[in-house]
Formats: sequence, C-alpha cells, structure tokens
Amino acid sequence: MRDLQQIRQQLDQALTDLLQKAKLNTGDILVIGCSTSEIQGKKIGKASSSEIARALYPVINEKLQQHKIYPAFQGCEHINRALTIPEKCRQHYDLSPVTVVPHPEAGGAMAATAYQSMDNPVVVESIRAQAGIDIGDTFIGMHLQPVAVPVRSEIKKIGDAHLTMARTRPKLIGGPRAHYPD
Repeated sequence: MRDLQQIRQQLDQALTDLLQKAKLNTGDILVIGCSTSEIQGKKIGKASSSEIARALYPVINEKLQQHKIYPAFQGCEHINRALTIPEKCRQHYDLSPVTVVPHPEAGGAMAATAYQSMDNPVVVESIRAQAGIDIGDTFIGMHLQPVAVPVRSEIKKIGDAHLTMARTRPKLIGGPRAHYPD
C-alpha cells in the first residue's frame, strides 16, 4: 500500500481540480465513489480498508465544507449503491431515506466511514448530483444529473485506483436555430 499522506495529497489535488472546473453552487451535491481496495491495487470489493477511508474522509469533508457542497458517499452494490448523505441534504432535496447502515463488507469502507463520521447521516437510494469523483471505477454515473461532462486532472490515480471525475450541465435542447449561453 502506498503512503497515506501521498494518497491524501492526490485526493486533495483531484478535488481542487474538480471544484475549480465544475463551478458548483452552494448546496450542490458531489457524489463520491471510492474503492479502498482499488487504492491498494487489489480487486474492487476484496480488500476494503477502513484505515484508508479514515485517512481520506477528512480531506473530502473539509474541502466540500469550504465550498458549502453536500457530499454523497456511494456504497457498493451490496446496498444497491445507496448513498450516505447529511440529513440537511436529504431535507433540502426532499429525498426519501432507506434503512441500512453501511459497513466495510456491505457498503464499503468509505461509505461506512462517512456514516460513522458525519453529523446526522442518512442513507438514500438515489440522488441526482451536479458532480462526482470516482476512485476505482465504482460507476457513479447513475447518481449524476444528465448530461455528465468529463473533468480532467493531472491526477490520474489515487494510490493504484483509476480516477475519473465529472460535472454536469443542463441538456441542450432545440434544433439548428437554437441559441445557447456560453
């Protein structure tokens, strides 16, 4: 496993790049998919690490609080990719809670750490986030608004996990005579 400080720095830079390019508004949602197994170079879902999750959670939490963005931590397929969010986010978006407590073997270490660390956590089945970061190919796309636009960063991996990021934009509608803002 790589140095935890190096992984934290990679995540911090990737989030900085994403937030700069996504131009999110106060109260927007950023979905986080994170395989701590992939970060270690292991097969997704096979080596969940609470140690890595506990090292990364404060980086995400601090960065998103600075920008007044709600985090949504995606769980694994064993909880149908349900998301751990703050209760304030659930209320703001009028989302329906589901009954489950993420843990490292069903939900993943990152969702479990978020649930344990967050003030007033709640789990919801789905969300339509304005941006997302996917560490280890966890497939966050189902929780993004249409239309997702890739965001590139100098950071290509967090540890050994492949990194992808996206922002969303409203659909462009109309035909050849339609005009769009820049």
